Amino acid sequence: MSHSSIRNGFKTYLQLERGLSVNTLEAYLHDVDLFLRFLEESGHTSGLKAIKLEDLQDFIGFITEMELGPASQARVISGIKAFFRYLVIEKLVETDPTELLQSPQMGMKLPEYLTIEEIELLIAQIDLSSSQGERNKAIIETLYGCGLRVSELTNMRVSDLHFKEGIISVTGKGDKQRLVPLGSMAEKQITTYLKQIRVHVSPKKGSEDVLFLNNRGDMLSRQMVFLVVKELVQKAGIKKRVSPHTFRHSYATHLVQNGANLRAVQELLGHASITTTEIYTHLNIRDLRKAILKYHPRNTSY
Repeated sequence: MSHSSIRNGFKTYLQLERGLSVNTLEAYLHDVDLFLRFLEESGHTSGLKAIKLEDLQDFIGFITEMELGPASQARVISGIKAFFRYLVIEKLVETDPTELLQSPQMGMKLPEYLTIEEIELLIAQIDLSSSQGERNKAIIETLYGCGLRVSELTNMRVSDLHFKEGIISVTGKGDKQRLVPLGSMAEKQITTYLKQIRVHVSPKKGSEDVLFLNNRGDMLSRQMVFLVVKELVQKAGIKKRVSPHTFRHSYATHLVQNGANLRAVQELLGHASITTTEIYTHLNIRDLRKAILKYHPRNTSY
């Protein structure tokens, strides 16, 4: 049965048996469309019967990249759970993989970040003998070196690069423009990618100025960047839950740890409010507390 047929059946189920409001019904269908599109673009071809908890966790990681808050994520998860309950009822799947899927906790949660050593280990896993390898290294160096959101990265244009000035133009949330310094490692790898790889790719119409292209000459999708990061993390043996957004957290955390002014970090990240940026001071305090517990004479055992 095709995904469109299953979706239509789910819509009828929600209308007739669940009696949901129009708004809730449309929200659930939107969530299912997002999930099915994620599976398709991630190359998942084994069908809904083969979906496992790990696949669902990857999807949650993907919607986190969309910067949905905990409440919005919880709503999406609710929609996916309803979808799989329907699939079980209709015997389209044998088991419900969403039973162990947890909704995100409300309230402030300190973001995960990578150490410099972990980032270097991850970059070392990139196969530079392939064209995708040079591109992927440029992607990682740009995510970490500039602190970009994944959508900002995939939307980057060649014309956004200002090598002479050492900056890039970034289009953030609400189409707000900001200038971000281009780190030396990121600049070096982007230059390598442009001169050795991208020059040999024929861009599709409308993608002529897009910086990061896939092999078909189209703009890279956010899902593809997510999968690139996931593969590198697995190869590196890093046990943390890492997504493209983790590099943004790492960028900000390392800046604050090394004494960067919080207002400057706010500008670099494109945060509308300083309150959003202040979470990185909490990360710094957490690290300081670990140091105190380890080294302060009142906390060490003799």
